[in-house]
Amino acid sequence: MEASLFLLLIVAAYLIGSIPSSIIIGKVFFHLDIREHGSGNAGAANTFRVLGWKAGVVVLLFDAFKGWAAVRLATWTHLLPSPPSEVYMIRQLLLGLAAATGHIFPIYARFKGGKGVATFLGVALAIAPEATLISLAAYIVSVFLFNYVSLSSMIAGAMFPVTVWFILPSPYLSLRIFAIFVALLLIWTHRSNIRRIIRGEESRASDLIRKKKKG
Repeated sequence: MEASLFLLLIVAAYLIGSIPSSIIIGKVFFHLDIREHGSGNAGAANTFRVLGWKAGVVVLLFDAFKGWAAVRLATWTHLLPSPPSEVYMIRQLLLGLAAATGHIFPIYARFKGGKGVATFLGVALAIAPEATLISLAAYIVSVFLFNYVSLSSMIAGAMFPVTVWFILPSPYLSLRIFAIFVALLLIWTHRSNIRRIIRGEESRASDLIRKKKKG
């Protein structure tokens, strides 16, 4: 019975992650498909770029909330063991991964979504808030130094496993392995950004927060 309930929660987490906030906001309030503009990505960064900072903030917060809410599903249904254990962590990670998968491959939007940065942020905040804050600090410093959102996202992602392995060592092997997986996944999903950075064609962070001139 418990296994069946957990499988249902995995499906629910995926469906939560699949909610395409940037596409919904783009179509409802701006009458456009965000995937047909800017980088073609249905995530917060492209929302900032195409729709402006107000829409971008809403998408960022909602996408992060998706990851956080997915992780909390097991707690809300009293499915997690007490006290916390490796099983406790693995179940949370699986729910978070399901939500991130939904964000990257949303069933509601022909499986074409975002890169998962904001959703993984929500997952990390729910599971390892202290380590996540260190990664956020690395992100902010990187934005100021390099002025690239994509590069800063990858640096923040790389900082997460460094933190849970060495700075704030986690007692959970599953979390440490997951942190490495997230870092590698963010690099893989940002491979087109890497190519644009090398060619000098990547949008600067300062451009993404400017108010959209039209609309």
